[in-house]
Formats: sequence, structure tokens, C-alpha cells
Amino acid sequence: MATPHIESKLEDIAPVVLMPGDPLRAKYIAENFLEDAKLINTVRNMYGYTGFYKGERVTVFASGMGVPSIGIYAYELYHYYHVEKIIRIGTSGSFHKDVKILDVVLSTGAYCKSYFDQLLDNQDINYIEASHHLNEKIKKVAQDAHISLQIGKTITSDVFDLYADNEDVFRANFPGDDYLAVEMEAFGLFYIAKKLGKEASCLMTVVDSFYDKRSLSSEEREQSLNQMIQVALEAAIL
Repeated sequence: MATPHIESKLEDIAPVVLMPGDPLRAKYIAENFLEDAKLINTVRNMYGYTGFYKGERVTVFASGMGVPSIGIYAYELYHYYHVEKIIRIGTSGSFHKDVKILDVVLSTGAYCKSYFDQLLDNQDINYIEASHHLNEKIKKVAQDAHISLQIGKTITSDVFDLYADNEDVFRANFPGDDYLAVEMEAFGLFYIAKKLGKEASCLMTVVDSFYDKRSLSSEEREQSLNQMIQVALEAAIL
């Protein structure tokens, strides 16, 4: 079978998917963490790979950037390819004073002002929760590995936060100061998962902050991302 955006056969895709935004990060994960990884999608250069992690089949499939893009791939993977769980793994910013650069954030739910839900279902929902069951697996893996997670609500924005001309205006569009991170995809993933009765979670490494303007070295970024990837893979097979 195939969809307008995925060329894979039904049997090419595992029931659990790790979903980075960047196609090259999907390639990196396949080459460095999976055994016998097979390239199963190249449409629009949105790479997908299926391989084995500790003997269990796992698919890594890129989503692109933004709610519309992840909405397409999450819907097609859940609906047409019978995927049961998707864990988004990506990067984020933060304007919470207690969330530091290189912290790993686990989203309990995402707030968004997008029209995605209204156009899809004529709903007006600004906040939607992640899968509690899948999040509990991620928390257990992190705890067992002595990896600290920041856990709480996050924001999905249509605007990359560093490009907002006025920080006060940007902040004013989101309720309260208890949101740990801001990214661009989780709301769409969580919404599609809930609509289709599936599971979805989102892990993020914080790479920029309104409170910390330092630049990360490539080594720092890679080490933190690898830690996040490892947690997601372990949770995927738990």
C-alpha cells in the first residue's frame, strides 16, 4: 500500500514509531541505534527506517516541522499503517526560569492556538494531553537509568520562538508561566492520536532559552540528544 506521502508497504512499518522532525536525524538514529535498519520511505525526502532495537522492531520516521506536517504523517501512520504508538523526539526552546539548556522535557500535554482542530473536526480545543500510559513508561526508563526529566505542560507554537520580535507579545499569547518548553509539533501529534484512539508522547531536548543565550557545541548537543533517543527507544520496547 501507499499514501500520498508514504511509499512503504504495510509490513514495512512497526507498531511503534520514533518521530524526529529532521529526516537526517532519522537517518542518524537508524545508523547508530538500530540493527538491520532498512530505508522504507524517501517520498519528499522524509526518511523512514525500520530496524531492530534489542531484538524488537522499531520504525523511525521523520515528521518535518510544524503541526500541519506532523499531522499528515501521524494520521497516515496511525490510520493506514496501524501504528499504535508514536514518540516524538526533538528539540525545543523554553521561557521557564527553572528549565535549563540541555534539560530533557517530557510533555504531559500541549497548548496551541492553531486552527488545526477546527479545520479537521470543527472542534475548539487549545490543550490536549499526551498518553499517560506511554509517559509512565518513559518516566520509568529515565528513572532506572538515573536520567533526570523535566515533566509538565508544553506549548506548541506556529512561530519559531527566537524569531518573535517582541518577547512580551509572544508570552502574552500563552496562559500562565507553568509551561516548561515551546516547540512546534506536539499538539498536532497528540490531537491525531486522541482522535484515532492511539498513544503519543513527546520528549524534547532544550536547546535555547530566554534566560540563557549561550551557544551549544556540536558535542554537547549530540550527547544530550543521544540520551533522549536512548530513553525513547527503551520506552518503545518496554
